[in-house]
This record gives sequence, structure tokens and C-alpha cells, in this order.
Amino acid sequence: MNNIKRLLVLILTISSSQANFAQEYDEDVKSIESIMSALTDVISGPADRERDWNRFEYLFSEDAKLIPTQKIESGEVTYHYWTPQEYVEMYQKNRGGTAFYEQELHRITESFGNIAHCFSTYAVRTSENGPIERRGINSIQLLRGKDRWYIISVFWSNESDDEKIPREYLTNEK
Repeated sequence: MNNIKRLLVLILTISSSQANFAQEYDEDVKSIESIMSALTDVISGPADRERDWNRFEYLFSEDAKLIPTQKIESGEVTYHYWTPQEYVEMYQKNRGGTAFYEQELHRITESFGNIAHCFSTYAVRTSENGPIERRGINSIQLLRGKDRWYIISVFWSNESDDEKIPREYLTNEK
């Protein structure tokens, strides 16, 4: 009987903490603008501040993917993907304790029904007001559920010497 009580307490604790996250992060997922702002905000910060990984994971659907691409020396384009939890683990292992500031420079949003796509140009700095160290574009797919938006995937590519970001993805000018 003791094990059953422990199991019930564990289930109640998990359910309660999920409800708390929903209340705490509810504003982050109310609109496309709010979820995009929350994504940039939650991954950015100084070296000595742990990111709010519960907030980060709350932004994503259950089976979401984060997919970086890169061109290797041979010219081949490669990619791999992480679940939000795998991304957190990678970040903590490889980037924990480092400053990282992502700023959205420009965004093109298209939506229909319950889906949206944001083509979001970004700049990365390692100090809050320091020089831009790299730029790129995030392709972010969103789904509007019953009461909120979810990130389905974040697919990105960094700018390179061979592939510069076109002007139309940096400003509203054509």
C-alpha cells in the first residue's frame, strides 16, 4: 500500500507542476508574436544565468524538433535534429556557462487556419551589446491548438562567406 501512496503523490506532484507551468508561461503561447519573443528571450542571457528550461520546453509540441544545418568542407550540407529535451541537454553540456544573445532582425510570417510559418533572421552575440558574431535564418513552424500556439519545428542555417543573407530577409525593403 505504501508504494501506491508514493505513486499517487508522484502523479499529483507532476500534474500540479505541469499546471503551474501552464499558468506561469500561458502568456508566452497566446499569439505568434508572444511565442516568437519567448523563444528568443528564453535562450538568451549572460554566462552566469541558467536558462529557464521549463519555459523553453513549454513552447514546443510534444514531438517537436530543432534542426540545425551546416555546410561541411566538402560542400555537402548536413543536418541533425534534437527534441527540445535533447537540445537542453546539448546546450548544458556544450554551452552551459557561456553568454548567448540571439536577436531577431527581421521576420516574415505567413499563416493559414491553424498553421503558421515564420522565416526569422537572427543575429548572435556573446555579450549583450557586443559585436554580431554570426547571423542566420530560422524557419519556424507553428501550430495553433485549442487555446495556444506550439512550436512544431525550428530549422536553421547560419550565414557563411559563400551564402550571405539576401537583403529582403534583413529589412522590409525589396
